[in-house]
Amino acid sequence: MESLINFKRNAINSIIIYSVLLLLVVFSFSSCNNPKTEDSKSMAEESNAAKFNETADREKDAQFLVDAAEINLEEIKCGKFAEQNAISADTRELAKMMVTEHTKCLSDLKALADKKSITIPAVISTKGEEDYEKLIDRAGGDFDRNYCDMMVDGHKGAIAKFEKESADGSDVDIRTWATETLPALRKHLDHALNCQKSCAKM
Repeated sequence: MESLINFKRNAINSIIIYSVLLLLVVFSFSSCNNPKTEDSKSMAEESNAAKFNETADREKDAQFLVDAAEINLEEIKCGKFAEQNAISADTRELAKMMVTEHTKCLSDLKALADKKSITIPAVISTKGEEDYEKLIDRAGGDFDRNYCDMMVDGHKGAIAKFEKESADGSDVDIRTWATETLPALRKHLDHALNCQKSCAKM
């Protein structure tokens, strides 16, 4: 009887150990196949720093394109979700515009970055992903208000970056692109402000 109990105990212990090892293997495999999104932006910055480490002005221009790519990637991802989940027609219209115009902006940016041999991120950073997760946790009017607030704050920050590059950028092509993109960003901000006012009444 005692030997039977010991056999069962050993069998249970073996199952537990096997299960733990299996979970560790699965977790390890999952981690390898899902790298942090921050890596894309960090790798772009490191690549540009290595290429332009002796030319500070070029590195600043490269950093501007990295930041601009991050802005576009986040606007597109948040906009796609808002298009499907906002309850206000105004908010959905704003989101649709953001997706369409920032997708085009990102396409132009990629072409410019390729021309200048500048590396830009392919996915949003961890910070951008955190902002996205906070947004999609909202629902109803609260979601619409938060999305509009995000668009207002985001475009104010983007305009400041583009204005600085437009005035101080060392690369003529990048400076020109920043200048030509500013009117669209200001239009986006105006639209977001109007939508923000509308959502405040919800």
